[in-house]
Amino acid sequence: MTATSEPLLPAEPLVPELERRPTFYERWRVRLDADPRVHRLWRWLAPLLVTLFAGILRFWNLDHPHAIVFDETYYVKDAWSQWHLGYPGTWPDQADARFADGESDIFTTNPSYVVHPPLGKWIIGVGMWLFGADSSFGWRFSVALFGTATVLVLYFVARALGGSIVYASVAALFLAVDGLGIVLSRVSILDGILAFFIVLAFWFVLLDRRRHRERLAEAVEARTVDGIPPAWGPVFWNRPWILAAGAAIGAATAVKWSGLYVIAALGIYLVVDDALTRRRLGVGYWPTDGLRQGLVTGVLFVPVAFVVYLASWTGWLVTDGGYDRHSADADPATGFWSWVPLSLQSLWKYHQAIYASNIGLTTPHTYASPAWQWPLLIRPTSMYYLGSKAGENGCTVGGHGCAEGITSIANPLLWWAAVIAVIYLAWRCFARRDDGDWLVLTGVIATYVPWLLYPDRTIFQFYTIVILPFMVLAMTTLLRDLAQLKTHRGFALGRWATGVFIVAVLAVSAWYYPVWTAIQVPYDLWYLHFNRSGWV
Repeated sequence: MTATSEPLLPAEPLVPELERRPTFYERWRVRLDADPRVHRLWRWLAPLLVTLFAGILRFWNLDHPHAIVFDETYYVKDAWSQWHLGYPGTWPDQADARFADGESDIFTTNPSYVVHPPLGKWIIGVGMWLFGADSSFGWRFSVALFGTATVLVLYFVARALGGSIVYASVAALFLAVDGLGIVLSRVSILDGILAFFIVLAFWFVLLDRRRHRERLAEAVEARTVDGIPPAWGPVFWNRPWILAAGAAIGAATAVKWSGLYVIAALGIYLVVDDALTRRRLGVGYWPTDGLRQGLVTGVLFVPVAFVVYLASWTGWLVTDGGYDRHSADADPATGFWSWVPLSLQSLWKYHQAIYASNIGLTTPHTYASPAWQWPLLIRPTSMYYLGSKAGENGCTVGGHGCAEGITSIANPLLWWAAVIAVIYLAWRCFARRDDGDWLVLTGVIATYVPWLLYPDRTIFQFYTIVILPFMVLAMTTLLRDLAQLKTHRGFALGRWATGVFIVAVLAVSAWYYPVWTAIQVPYDLWYLHFNRSGWV
C-alpha cells in the first residue's frame, strides 16, 4: 500500500440467502408454462374439474326437500301449467302440498297474472317434462344445470379477459362454492337462470372484442399512408359474436326484465370501447367514427335481443287463454299503430300492466332487503325451514332437537372481501386503464346500481346472484395482484396470503353448506351459522 492510497474499508458482511425449495405449486406452474403438453392438458382439465365440482354441490340430494319452497310456489306451478296450456294457468288454494304429492293436473285453464316473461318458466318446465312433475329433482333440474353451466361460462369469461388458467380456475371456484350460487341453483326460481344468460352475453362480447380489435388494427394499418393513420376507420357489419350477445341478453330479459339494464350497459360499453380503440390506433375523427360503428353495432345487437324476447311469448301469442290475451280487441289502436296485429297490441297492454306492478311492488315482506343493504349482507333470504323434535323426521337429538333449512347467505368471507375488491377494481380502472377491468366494472354497475333507484320496492338480497360473477372476477383480480407481493428477501408473501385466503373460503363454504342445502343438523349447530342480527 502506498502513502497516497486510500485505506481499504471493511466490506459489508454478506448475508447468505437461505436456499428455498420451490413449492409444489411453483413447480407445477413452471411445467404449465414451459411444457405445451401440460398446458394443453390443463386447458381442458381445469374447467372440467371445477365444473364437475360445482355440479356435485348443486345436484347432490337435489330432490330434498320434497316440498314447494319459497317462490317455487309461483315458478314451478306456473311452469307446469304453461308447459301444457302455453300460458300459466291458475291453481286451487292450498295447491302446493297437493302438487308435491303428485297431483300435478289440478290447474285450470283460467289465466294466471304473472309479472315475469315466460322463458325462465319454459326452462324449468323442461326438467319437469324429463323427470316428471311429481319429482322435486325434476322441477329443480334445469336451475341446477344452468347454475353449473354459469360456473363454466365464468371460467371462459376469465380466460377471455386475458387471465391464466389459474386465474380463471380461481374465479370459477369462488362461484362454485359460494352460497348464493349454490342456493340459486337448488331452488327453482328465475334468478340463477337470469345470471347464466347475463354471464353468457359478457363472454360473447369478449369474444367479439378480441376479433374486432384485430380486424380494426389490420384495416387501419392498411389505410395508413406515410405513417399517417386515416381520418376515418372502417365500419364492420360482420360481427357474429355481437349477434350472439344480443340473443343471450334478449334471453336474459325474457327471464326477468332486469336484463334491460344490461342491454343498455353493454351497448354503451361497446360504443365507448370501439371509439377508444380507434383513438389508440390514431384514427383522426375517432369520436364520430366510433359513433358510426356504434350505430351499426346497435343494429346488430338490439333487434336480435328483441326478436329473442318476443319469441319467448310464442305460447301466449298462439293460444287464446293467456292473461289479457284479447285486451286490445275491444279498444284497438288507431292511426299509425293500427296496422299492428291485435295479439301484439294485447301483449303491449299486458306489458304496461306488468310494468305498473313491478314499479309499484311495495308489499311488506319479512326478508325484504333494499339494495343499499346488499354490500353489508344484512338480510339474507330464508327459503325453507323445518324444525324437528327427537324422534321426528329422523332426528335423534334431544334438547332443542334438529333443524334443516335453506338460506341464501353468501359465503361471508368471500362476499365482504369481494365488496372490497370491487372498490379496488374501480381504482384500478383509472390507475391502470385495463380494458378488462372496465368490462367487469360495467357488469357490476349494470346489475347493481339500477336497484338503488327503487329504495321502496320489495326486493331481496338473493337478487345479487347476477352481481356475484363480476364480484368474484374483481376478487380474483385483487388476489392476482396480491400474489405479486414479496418481502425484501424474496419470500412470496402475497402468494401465500392468496393461498390461505382461498383455503379459508373453502372452509367457510364447508361450514355453511348444511344451511344452503337443507341438511338436517342439531338445532344448536344450525343456529351457530346465524351469528348476526337479521340472518335468521
